[in-house]
Amino acid sequence: MTPPLPPTDGPAATPSPSSSHPYALLTPDVVLDALASVGLHGDGRLLALSSYENRVYQVVLEDGSRVVAKFYRPGRWSAAQILEEHAFALELARAEVPVVAPLELAGSSVHEHAGFQFSVSPWRGGRQPELDDFETLEWIGRFVARLHNVGAARPFAHRPALDARSFGHEPRDWLLAHDAIAPEHAPAWREACDEALKLIAEDHYPSRAEGGFSLQSATLLRLHGDCHPGNILWTPADAPAGGGPHFVDLDDARMGPAVQDLWMLLSGDRRQRTQQLSALLDGYEQLREFDRRELRLIEPLRTLRLIHYSAWLARRFAAGDPIFAINFPWFGTSDYWRGQVGVLRGQIEAMGEEPLQV
Repeated sequence: MTPPLPPTDGPAATPSPSSSHPYALLTPDVVLDALASVGLHGDGRLLALSSYENRVYQVVLEDGSRVVAKFYRPGRWSAAQILEEHAFALELARAEVPVVAPLELAGSSVHEHAGFQFSVSPWRGGRQPELDDFETLEWIGRFVARLHNVGAARPFAHRPALDARSFGHEPRDWLLAHDAIAPEHAPAWREACDEALKLIAEDHYPSRAEGGFSLQSATLLRLHGDCHPGNILWTPADAPAGGGPHFVDLDDARMGPAVQDLWMLLSGDRRQRTQQLSALLDGYEQLREFDRRELRLIEPLRTLRLIHYSAWLARRFAAGDPIFAINFPWFGTSDYWRGQVGVLRGQIEAMGEEPLQV
């Protein structure tokens, strides 16, 4: 997940990380033993890859090849939900949508060792795409449309949907119940959050949208779910698997509206975002129809992500995961929560504006 700009002053008003966190037990020896349990033998070289929610390692095997081992955060997803993510990735791969799918080893793509569920995938490099290049955006638009054509074939049975309850109301209630918000900003944050959620609710936001369109009335399909530039890697034309984009990390795959996999690729002022969106949809609509009414959902979806993000950080701090204290030392400060009040008020204004038009 991509954080908002952090404040820089003041100590973090959050619990201290604890060595009792489950990942404290995930030593290099445990990682290598887990791989050996599915017939893959590392030569001892491990490289931790960027991941906050799970623990992910590039591992060099004895034959010199490389794989990526992903150890799922205990308690986050059930085995059925992980298997459903993997089945989606494998379905995409069979449809020749470029995605890094897990390897099926010993008859399964999900394995367990020392209390951790883990998977193994081929290693593939790449760089983030150049999103100021309209040809690149058009290519990515076609790429996302291909994923959605597969995603629309059937629903997830076990994975959740992106909705206002799970991304807005429940995170708000958790933050308030656990006194996670700096007390001097809690009343203002709650007021802004409640007003934002009221606008997103089906009986308010649609009243300002022609045709009564809302998140609850949108068509849902299986999505990548966290389609920001860091989860799309670009390879040159002479790469072994071919040039262009490929998806990584379907960990947040869920049911949701198609626009969820587009809006996080937009940045800059309104004119820039309109131009970027136009290029994305030029590519997308070559392969799949897009319901332009979903453009009304961009700001509500952004607002829900911001609320959910604050609760996600607070939960991980409360659980004592040491990587969060290291990488997010500004979280929980008075400045952070003052900033979040301003961000939510800005989103209230944004939801009152006309949506992007292309």
